[in-house]
Amino acid sequence: MDADNIIKFNRLIPELQVNDIADSKLFYIEQLGFTLEYEREEDCFALISYEGAQLMLEQDSSTAWTTAPLDFPRGRGINFQIEVSCLDTIIDKIEVSQLSYFEKPAEQWYRINAIEEGVKELLIQDPDGYLLRFQQYLGERKVKE
Repeated sequence: MDADNIIKFNRLIPELQVNDIADSKLFYIEQLGFTLEYEREEDCFALISYEGAQLMLEQDSSTAWTTAPLDFPRGRGINFQIEVSCLDTIIDKIEVSQLSYFEKPAEQWYRINAIEEGVKELLIQDPDGYLLRFQQYLGERKVKE
């Protein structure tokens, strides 16, 4: 592999078990603009990324590491926060593809000790129900007393 094709893997990369890899690739790559870093078509597996955030997708199979039945929506109790440089880019892609929001774009401020961190964020579910939270950093401010 030449130097231009070396992938730097994050220390934590969630692997999502999906019902149909083609549907997931359509959603993530074609509709939201993720990059296909590589895939193993024979394993129905793909590594995708968006501005440094990485996800692995693997289609259901008899050899998958499944701990319980995978009822819809999958990933209950978790959302994947993906920081982006421009939330409007994702908003445009969602609207062009006529996808539904789980939560429409809104400004939020979260307390972190003595400061609040501001983000503009939205939530959307993928075809298997995994919840994605895209957010753009807005800055910090002191906590109001």
